[in-house]
Amino acid sequence: MKKTTLLILGLLIGNHAIHAQVGLADDSTHIHSLSEITIQENRLQIPFSQQNRNITILDQKVIQTLPVKSVNELLTYVAGVDMRQRGPWGTQADVSIDGGTFDQTLVLINGIKISDPQTGHNMMNIPVALNAIDRIEILKGAAARIYGINALNGAINIITKKATKTGVELNLYSGSSFQKDSSTQKLYGAYGVDATASISGEKINHLFSLSHAQSSGYRYNTAFSNDKIYYQNSINLGKDKTLNFLGGFVSNDFGANGFYAAPQDIESSEQVQTAIVGADADLRMNQFWVLRPRVSYRYNKDDYVFIRQQPEVYENIHETNVLDAELNNTLYTGIGNFGLGLELRSEDINSNSLGKHNRMNYGFFGEYSFNKVENFLLNIGAYANYNSDFGWQFLPGIDAGYTVYKDLRIFANAGTGQRLPTYTDLYYKGPANIGNDQLKPETSFHSELGLKYNNSNLNASLSYFYRNTTDFIDWVKDSLAGPWQPQNFTNIKTQGISLSADYRLLNQDNSTDFDLLAGLSYTWLNPKIEQSENGGKISQYALENLRNQVAGRANLSYLKTFNLTFAARYQQRVNYKDYTLLDARFSYTRKQFEVYVDLSNITNVSYIESGAVPMVGRWFSLGLKWNWWK
Repeated sequence: MKKTTLLILGLLIGNHAIHAQVGLADDSTHIHSLSEITIQENRLQIPFSQQNRNITILDQKVIQTLPVKSVNELLTYVAGVDMRQRGPWGTQADVSIDGGTFDQTLVLINGIKISDPQTGHNMMNIPVALNAIDRIEILKGAAARIYGINALNGAINIITKKATKTGVELNLYSGSSFQKDSSTQKLYGAYGVDATASISGEKINHLFSLSHAQSSGYRYNTAFSNDKIYYQNSINLGKDKTLNFLGGFVSNDFGANGFYAAPQDIESSEQVQTAIVGADADLRMNQFWVLRPRVSYRYNKDDYVFIRQQPEVYENIHETNVLDAELNNTLYTGIGNFGLGLELRSEDINSNSLGKHNRMNYGFFGEYSFNKVENFLLNIGAYANYNSDFGWQFLPGIDAGYTVYKDLRIFANAGTGQRLPTYTDLYYKGPANIGNDQLKPETSFHSELGLKYNNSNLNASLSYFYRNTTDFIDWVKDSLAGPWQPQNFTNIKTQGISLSADYRLLNQDNSTDFDLLAGLSYTWLNPKIEQSENGGKISQYALENLRNQVAGRANLSYLKTFNLTFAARYQQRVNYKDYTLLDARFSYTRKQFEVYVDLSNITNVSYIESGAVPMVGRWFSLGLKWNWWK
């Protein structure tokens, strides 16, 4: 680990010495610094530079340079985000933040919650291709005050591009590990195509995206096929009023060898289909009041077959329907800004193994932002939640920040979160897993203190946090031969340190030949587990968190033509072997074309991110991008 960390630091320090200004986007793209971005929240709109929370942004500048094909792979370059993949390119993955489980993080698209009440295993089945994403906002820490239920340890908000111009982007790629499938003697390989088109009009803008990826896998029974379609529009109603619509569908079909019940599930397969539609409006009613209504619907079908050649032996089919309606308000007054909101959420499931169930959730938001003292910002609020199965919960939160010198800011926050048991937690019945309908929701208290530095070139933060998770839901069993069953088994107290830095020299005036992007992040976690009176059981999830995690990247561009990216990740996990991964991308751009070469896992490291699933070794990809803008 020490050698890897020193290497990353050396890259960053060396890059700092290059007197250049960076811009990796094409000349038609306006370059924004991170400090200019306003974090997308439903009520209080606060710029990134004034936030009193631990927030990381992966913007279009970074996304374009990294050797990735999916959101899942992209998030692996953020320390503190634990992306536990069971296959490459978005096949199946669980996401968590700062040592939590895959059910404790909320994922959103443009503020629309895409949580699946069946299981968090389906959370990352996202219908948006990479080239349609503008940025990803990662908020760490309990966030019920901002997003409501299930943001126990944080939230990941995927923000799509706005159609500000008319044009087309196309990305074609293919790759291989150059290893052979022993059953067919054919090379393992993959290919994909992404296409995004936008139409910018005077009153209405459209964005349309298509994506297909297919692979023969990287070991026995890991082939997959992934199709995505996404559309959004924005209609200008005049007088600071806009109406927005989005719709997307993804079908993900993959071999699931060892994914959930290794080694017995060598012939397993799974197909997950997800559809989402949503409509919202941004209505400035007058100079004091902005109204933001939203309605969304999410459908998910999960079809798991234990033996793909004999589905009649064991097959699980789950269908979930989630309807969500929100009414958010921002009020601007002489004593500060107020945010008020209501939420109604219906979650139902129809499953051959979980049964038919429905639950309702009613949420009430209240927030206040005080900024009338120079260099000081205070935000305070609460989320009151009533669930038809679990009753009332009151979840407050507060944050404050003060600019002590120019771009240096000290911040502190404290907040609470809640995670409802999934339908799998409650009702699953299988040969090795049994649900528990007596479960209670998990709750957490999170507090944090830190420093931030933000200017046009450098955004950096250092923070310490403490989190206490009570009624932690863990799948446990009494003996190795017994079945797993979820219980409110433990309380977990976690301390952590988070460090991140994003450095960029943006070449907007063509004064130099070199451009530069660099980033470094580090997370240290120290959880302490307090078992309940049911101690002595075998735990499945309580002891799987990361201890140390380092992620670094550096991109150098010459004459906006040659681009070279190196990226490194180090992971040290409890009960798993630690490992370091090195990736690289080289690209050549000429007018409307870009040719790129990706090398993933350059040193061919053998590693596991989840369960007993060995991940992909060295992989080589060749790609071609083309764009046309009117």
